[in-house]
Amino acid sequence: MDSHRSRITDIAQHARVSTATVDRVLHGRVPVRPATAQRVLKAAAALHYLPEADLWRTLQPPPMPLAFLLPAGTNRYLRMLGDGINGAGEALLPYNVHCRAFFIDSFDPAKVAAALRRHGRRAQGLAFMALEHPRVRAAVDELVDAGVHVLTLISDLPDSRREACVGMDNHAAGRTAATLIGRFLGGRRGPVAMIAGSLAYRGHEDREHGFLQLMNEQFPGLQVVGVREGRDDADTNERLTRTLLAQHPDLVGLYNIGGGAEGVGRALQAHAAQQAGARPVFVAHGLTPDTRALLISGTLDAVINQHPQTMLLNSVRIFTNLRDGRSASAGVEPVRISIVLRENLP
Repeated sequence: MDSHRSRITDIAQHARVSTATVDRVLHGRVPVRPATAQRVLKAAAALHYLPEADLWRTLQPPPMPLAFLLPAGTNRYLRMLGDGINGAGEALLPYNVHCRAFFIDSFDPAKVAAALRRHGRRAQGLAFMALEHPRVRAAVDELVDAGVHVLTLISDLPDSRREACVGMDNHAAGRTAATLIGRFLGGRRGPVAMIAGSLAYRGHEDREHGFLQLMNEQFPGLQVVGVREGRDDADTNERLTRTLLAQHPDLVGLYNIGGGAEGVGRALQAHAAQQAGARPVFVAHGLTPDTRALLISGTLDAVINQHPQTMLLNSVRIFTNLRDGRSASAGVEPVRISIVLRENLP
């Protein structure tokens, strides 16, 4: 008798099932009741039919499909986050998840809501950078009703039924930026400006509020001249910065709330080449190759950073906690605000 066939027969006898059932379990041909599959796999292990590694893989349930929806565009930090998500397969094996990042039009509420519904049909967990709008909130609530775990990244949607937000405290980040600019200026007076991605992002709005609050409390000699919205686009931010410098030649500070800092940097470098005197103090978010170069050149004074890998791992831990019936925050450390200067570049 064929030795391989006789061993399947041995497994069938040991598990008290048919050889056809053993074949279905070992090769995943058609669904088998979980209790029956467990008996077959235990019998296969007892008879040393499967190597231990193969048996472990067979016992594992299918990976949890996770979708990360990130804003499309030139934001280098978000591109780095997306690349990290798509390239993290090996590192995430212990969590038994499958992660994919998708870049979407994030400034149109109807398109964000449509993307949530589309990707939510194929995912058990979905994380996205939330846009504040009733359509987006309704789409989140629909996904939760359908059994999809929803997280927000970087910017929250607190009135929705999302299960957690992954990211730094944005109000504290804005206060930190104001502190840095005020202290770097060392008593200089004058106008200070802000450039946001969009104030429809709760995270950017919270950073603006924190910035204004601390400026009013501690630096009365600095006048904030309003906030512009550049949609995290480097070229748009460059044009906005050039306009600010033309309107306020005595500008002493600039806080880039979102992405596209390289555009601000280009405008500041061009201005410095044409004008003598002290340049504006510049604080931005997200350590990327572009902001690193700006720090090294001295154009950028400080970067407020949250590490992309920490964002991914925290998201995955929360998703697996929810999958396994634990509290969402079990074992998850809050995302810390990191201040990067030229002197402490990693």
